[in-house]
Amino acid sequence: MAVNRAVAVAEVEGPDAALTVVDELDLGSYHLFHAIRADLLRRLGRNAEAALAYEATIASTENTAERGFLRRRLEALAQG
Repeated sequence: MAVNRAVAVAEVEGPDAALTVVDELDLGSYHLFHAIRADLLRRLGRNAEAALAYEATIASTENTAERGFLRRRLEALAQG
């Protein structure tokens, strides 16, 4: 899947290159798309955009454990 490729690109070429890959995907309804995008934005220091992506991920998943993890990530962004 293309999302997995973006994760690999992040490890090899860095988050900026991976974000380019992610932003070319049309997977807005796939919650992990938003989660990966949020993490890449966080790693780039683009916290406001990352927060929006985390919120989109939280809204699109029913999994309690995932929601908890994502909320903690979102809270960590707010703390700086």
